[in-house]
Amino acid sequence: MKRDFSTVKRVVIKIGSNSLTHPNTGRLDYIKLERLAMELSDLRNRGLDVCLVSSGAIAVGRQMLGVHNRPDSLPQKQALASVGQARLMGIYQKYFSEYTQTAGQVLMTKNTILDNVSRKNAQNTFEELFSMGVIPVVNANDTVSTYEIQFGDNDTLSAIVSSLVGADLLILLSDIDGLYTDNPRTNPEAKLVPIVYELDEQTLGMGTSDTGSDVGTGGMETKLRAAQIATASGADMIIANGADLSVLHRIFENEEVGTLFLSNYDEDFYIVDMIEDNIG
Repeated sequence: MKRDFSTVKRVVIKIGSNSLTHPNTGRLDYIKLERLAMELSDLRNRGLDVCLVSSGAIAVGRQMLGVHNRPDSLPQKQALASVGQARLMGIYQKYFSEYTQTAGQVLMTKNTILDNVSRKNAQNTFEELFSMGVIPVVNANDTVSTYEIQFGDNDTLSAIVSSLVGADLLILLSDIDGLYTDNPRTNPEAKLVPIVYELDEQTLGMGTSDTGSDVGTGGMETKLRAAQIATASGADMIIANGADLSVLHRIFENEEVGTLFLSNYDEDFYIVDMIEDNIG
């Protein structure tokens, strides 16, 4: 099957902490952050509505406050997120402005989606931001919410946002090339799955909760959960390696990179049921 994303009008891109930081220090990779801003700005110039779901607030907070070990307690995580989110958003604003784009911050909690009024308000806000040409930068509101772990390092959150805004495509940028038949870190015989037509039990069984890092928290299991939400909502989804952010424009040039999960729209799908069943 030849890929063709020429009809995509609205895209959600999720980037994880591992893709924003140097692997040996866990500190921010400013070159990658600027390249991300450039790639997303170019997508805006192509005429797409672009939404970024960005992890990294806690990692930035650790850097700013000199916390070397991964935090264990919830209050410490929330304090680090408070410091880090403000700094991270300032960096995004700076880099996007260099490419004549404007970013807007959207912080969400589980209750944003579960409450009918809050969910509709969030949808209205996103629509207004898109109409103004703004790039929403979304994160879980880790400072006041206790659901960050259940969101799965924003993989699930990005799928929820994709469903909420009616995106045509969700791109998960990770530290792995895509979905493999087994864990490629432990099994050299594991093979990349280029396309998934249907999320059956065999495919879901390929997920693992291993992350291989002390920076990110989401494994393949959370990415497959995101695929369930995104595809049932009518969006295609791609898992691709964020080590080289040129992968974004290569996707829109229809190169066969990563794993593509094809949309499988379910008219009976209800996002609130999915959250209550899978996040608790």
